[in-house]
Amino acid sequence: MRHRLEYAPVWLLVRILGVLPRPLARAAGIALGQTVRMLHPRLSRVGFRNLQLAFPEMREAERRRIVRGVFTSLGRLLAEVCRFPRYTPENVSEVAVYDGLENFLNAEKRGKGVLFLTAHLGGWEVGSFAHSLYGHKLHIVVRPLDNPLLDALVRRYRTLHGNTTFDKQDFARGLLGAMKARETVGILMDTNMTPPQGVFVDFFGHLACTASGVARVALRTDAAVVPAFSIWDDRLRKYRIRFDPGLELVRTGDDAADVVTNTLLFTKAIEGYVRRYPDQWLWVHRRWKTRPEGEAPLY
Repeated sequence: MRHRLEYAPVWLLVRILGVLPRPLARAAGIALGQTVRMLHPRLSRVGFRNLQLAFPEMREAERRRIVRGVFTSLGRLLAEVCRFPRYTPENVSEVAVYDGLENFLNAEKRGKGVLFLTAHLGGWEVGSFAHSLYGHKLHIVVRPLDNPLLDALVRRYRTLHGNTTFDKQDFARGLLGAMKARETVGILMDTNMTPPQGVFVDFFGHLACTASGVARVALRTDAAVVPAFSIWDDRLRKYRIRFDPGLELVRTGDDAADVVTNTLLFTKAIEGYVRRYPDQWLWVHRRWKTRPEGEAPLY
């Protein structure tokens, strides 16, 4: 009963944003994002703290601008996700276009599977969904939502056009199986982890516990690791699904060291995009929460 009560207002919101014309849906989503920012100041405090860690030289006014931008980006993304059932192969280009598609196609031609290295940046949900509408279905690694009804709704939207999901609990097995089948998997690799699933690597000048499974699977299978980010482009008024050339893995023969080195390589690719589009990244997540043993907390 509790889950149904929690689900009802979310379902209503999804329905409303889903039927509004796109400009109105985006405006409503952005307004909702800014409302959340004002009602939950703790999230903004986390964002300010993260920006202090990442950009100690940055002026306070710029930090405030970026935090506001984060909630604008999240609100815009929410509106687009609610409109997923209205996307078709014929109109998807009104929402998202490719930038560097040849880099994905070249990686796919290697025939060893493709790992999309991505982050909670811009329109990450839009990118994977639009990719399926363009005819390139993929697997998505997800964390189940606490409310099972909401989780079912989100999964249904994500998989409307051939994408499939598997939970983080099946991370290694799912990745290995997909690479063996020469398929594509999208992985968000920018959230705080805990050992032994994560290793500490540099992120904006501070050690961050980072998922090491992508590096382990890539080293084992020789899958292509392709940085893939869906960036909101103000000039185009739509998202650009950007694929970079596949990353060259470091192989020294020391498996443990290579996992850390390549996890750092992947993390630096993410950091580069966050630096270019800081107001589109999820600064309100406590990315540096897990600390090395004996080190004081940063929050």
